[in-house]
Amino acid sequence: MTKHFNSLKIYCDGGSRGNPGPAAAGAVFCDSDGQVVGEFHQYLGVATNNVAEYTAVLLAINELKNYSVTGPINFYLDSELVVRQLSGNYKVKNETLKPLHAQIQAWVTNPDRKVTFTHVLRANNTLADAQVNICLDEIADQ
Repeated sequence: MTKHFNSLKIYCDGGSRGNPGPAAAGAVFCDSDGQVVGEFHQYLGVATNNVAEYTAVLLAINELKNYSVTGPINFYLDSELVVRQLSGNYKVKNETLKPLHAQIQAWVTNPDRKVTFTHVLRANNTLADAQVNICLDEIADQ
């Protein structure tokens, strides 16, 4: 069942325990009132922090298939590098990140979408960070 919203705030985070190391991506969707309307995480295997950060955005994009959003979709990440790359302020030089960046840009450039990427302090991204840690803790407990 599709969920309908005028706008969404999407908090994304990725992390690895070690760099590279066991990694996970997390995303949390909030409505315009700040209420959580979706929480997601995915184990990535061994990856770098930057790969995990990019994959968190891709995880959110994949989950958006179950949502109808008529207005802006605002992504919030605590990785300033990834935000600057996705916003077009920095070039992506890392060969591993280039295909992830391209996938996101292909989705973002749809003229029917209004998408922004904003850097937030880690203290303001605790919901997505919690999803990463839930996932990594589940793997560690196995």
